Amino acid sequence: MLRKLFTGFCLVAAFLLQVTLFQSLSLASTKPNLILIVVFIFGFMRGKKAGIWVGFFGGLLLDIYYGDSIGFYAMIYMYIGALNGVFYKLFYDEDITLPLALIFGSNILYGFSVYVIRFLLRNRLDFGYYFQHVIVAETIYTMLAAIVIYRPLLKVNRILEAIEKRSASKFG
Repeated sequence: MLRKLFTGFCLVAAFLLQVTLFQSLSLASTKPNLILIVVFIFGFMRGKKAGIWVGFFGGLLLDIYYGDSIGFYAMIYMYIGALNGVFYKLFYDEDITLPLALIFGSNILYGFSVYVIRFLLRNRLDFGYYFQHVIVAETIYTMLAAIVIYRPLLKVNRILEAIEKRSASKFG
């Protein structure tokens, strides 16, 4: 129960920071994708199922906020959470290279998915411009934010796992 509350808190906090504070802290009209970072972290640390659920609810928050269509961002984030959850078996606490590589790949996948669905299907074919000015810029900014966010969430994950083990040993 405590883990679900913490996950919900992280999603809401990331959403609020992304749509308020980081709107004004944008560099070159680009802001970090904090929801993507949270979906990645929970998928990577907790597995495929957690990644899917966190991705669904994180994407649903964005769908409701932006209001274009319900389910677009939820679908993309669910797939990203599931993809990162596959690497759960490779999760090692102290390694930072695999998480950075996965956040890089996740953000490229996210940017490409948004381009295909939002722009390519509307016959806007300037992928080079979109890739250079939107995808690459957002990926770099998101990776810098992930470096800052990853370690504290890793420590909280360890604390929650210790609490879960203690409570399981009381009943088991």
